[in-house]
Amino acid sequence: MTTLRVEDHVLTLTFPGWERLMAGRAAHSVAITAIDSVEMLPGWSSEILGWRSGLVISGFRKLGTFRHPDGTRRLVSMTRGLPLLRIRLHDREAGAGFDELLVSTPDAAELVARLDARARL
Repeated sequence: MTTLRVEDHVLTLTFPGWERLMAGRAAHSVAITAIDSVEMLPGWSSEILGWRSGLVISGFRKLGTFRHPDGTRRLVSMTRGLPLLRIRLHDREAGAGFDELLVSTPDAAELVARLDARARL
């Protein structure tokens, strides 16, 4: 399962084992200052994500990079049954190639609080 870690002023997503193949990377890091907003959703997002490079198991798992027809680039690791973090980034350059990060994690509420606290520093 994809993990999120907040250290110093950096948010890092780590993709273990087979997930790194689908995500096209072992990890992805962004500066906390690059984050525009963080939203916790109760679960799976059924919105259209767009064209993908990665894995989709309908109704259960989405993992990879997605480009919406409006141009939005997302790095996605969603699993049904877990809270979802929607992390919007200021711009694609600040997000190291992405406009949004969509990540399911059981620690979503704690991470939202930590990111909000770090953003105010």
